[in-house]
Amino acid sequence: MQRSMRFRFCTVLCCLCAALMIAGCAKSKAGNSAAGLAGADKSKRVAITVEVFDRGTDGGRSDPTNNNWTKWIQEKLLKDENIDVSFVRVSRWDEVVALNNMMAAGNPPDVALSYSGDLIANYRDLGGLVDMAPYIDSLLPDLKAFLGPDPTLPGRDLVRRNQDATTGKIVAIPARRTNVAFQGTFIRKDWLDKLGLPVPATREAYYNALKAFKEKDPGNVGSRNVIPLTMGNAVRYDAGTLLGSFIDPAISDKDWWINMVVDRPFLLPGYKEGVRFLNRLYNDGLVDRDFPLPLASHNPEALIKSGIVGSYIINWDHPYRDSPGILRDLQANVPGAMLVPCDPFVNAEGKTYKELYDPAGVNFFIPAASKYPGAAMRYVNWLSREENRLFLQIGPEGITHELVDGIPRAKPATGLWIQNSPQNIDYTYTVNGLYLGNEEETMRGLALSYNFPPDLIISSMEMALKDGKPIPVIPVDLTAAGPYTQTLIDKGNVLLAESVTCSPAAFDKKWDAGIADWLASGAQVIIDERREKYIAP
Repeated sequence: MQRSMRFRFCTVLCCLCAALMIAGCAKSKAGNSAAGLAGADKSKRVAITVEVFDRGTDGGRSDPTNNNWTKWIQEKLLKDENIDVSFVRVSRWDEVVALNNMMAAGNPPDVALSYSGDLIANYRDLGGLVDMAPYIDSLLPDLKAFLGPDPTLPGRDLVRRNQDATTGKIVAIPARRTNVAFQGTFIRKDWLDKLGLPVPATREAYYNALKAFKEKDPGNVGSRNVIPLTMGNAVRYDAGTLLGSFIDPAISDKDWWINMVVDRPFLLPGYKEGVRFLNRLYNDGLVDRDFPLPLASHNPEALIKSGIVGSYIINWDHPYRDSPGILRDLQANVPGAMLVPCDPFVNAEGKTYKELYDPAGVNFFIPAASKYPGAAMRYVNWLSREENRLFLQIGPEGITHELVDGIPRAKPATGLWIQNSPQNIDYTYTVNGLYLGNEEETMRGLALSYNFPPDLIISSMEMALKDGKPIPVIPVDLTAAGPYTQTLIDKGNVLLAESVTCSPAAFDKKWDAGIADWLASGAQVIIDERREKYIAP
């Protein structure tokens, strides 16, 4: 408890420091604007820094700031744009704290990215981000053309997804997400076959399969060692397809949007019952007992590779990725092992609801502390050009891909050509997922980009898309969440962990008390703002 309190105190302190520093940075930016945007002039050589996610080096990953991809970017960018670039690592799993610390210290990257809209909104409200709206046509024309129209908000270009309706400012621009499939559920097909069980198609069939894994040990790993379902401490994600199936499908988009607090659906009707079902699994010995521990102490990926795990919920293609190589390493350790997708979580409407990605992906932004915001925008525009983004996605022929009927097929990379993220999304910034110029070739290329049968990949993707629905997008500016975001994330993690691991008899009391505390810790303020500002899209 004391450690948790100290962590939250340090986080709040960082945010306060950031507020003071950002205010000063905003004044500096105003001066840059009066004298002309620094770094916009291509004839002058300048140096910038760019954030890149650090996903660790497990699974053969390389140093994200120093590999063949970063060297290629550095050499070609200097030649094309007269810009020197170096990369700043930020932990993918602690990005909020890391960015807060850098903003507070006054040395954030010139170009940064985040999946947290609330974090970006907080920086915006503190005056700490560059307004890119005046430079869309002059410095970002290739980006604008590539992103194209916004599929979710008709009549608006995707480059303007985050434009302030009142001021016209744009402080963050999303990447184009080419494949909106999000999560999948995976299960050991070889274990099912040994038990004579089909791939589960209902919630109870899934429960019974997990129970059979535990009781009958089809992998001969020892019943005490079997982990029917593993997950990490990010429960709302690592059990996402299961929990989402309990949400009332009759809920309106309006009520969904209003009650979605810091991307957590805790308050949606039915979600509590999903957590109760997970509590049942845990108390029946079917869930990894160590899931609440931090990643440094508990590594679900290593457990799956070792052959003792029966099922897990994760990104739709996670087992088949070259990195971290889940199925590859599992099959090396357990010949004949197989992880296949399944779609068992049927909701009250008879559908297998899954959350889909928004067509707008990760957002990039330029902190006001940037010395060369013009060069920062030129960098992102450079990334948007086909020759650059395509190379970063597929790499050199013969080394990271080969052509199959004219479509690039990924090859297992080694050494400094390893892609630390699928299609190098941590570097491409403006595109999330493979894009080969049109939908047909992109889908064929995607299926070929794995070292497993294309039919398996397509099946997994189709299940992830079936009955899927993105979180509603409402084009209004929200400010309330910023100061509460990290506190609510921390308390939400504790709430789920304690509610899953408590006794069934204590579940209601534990959940209800946790929700009351969550609301009092800022969630209610966020809900009130969303209710007040909601407009029909």
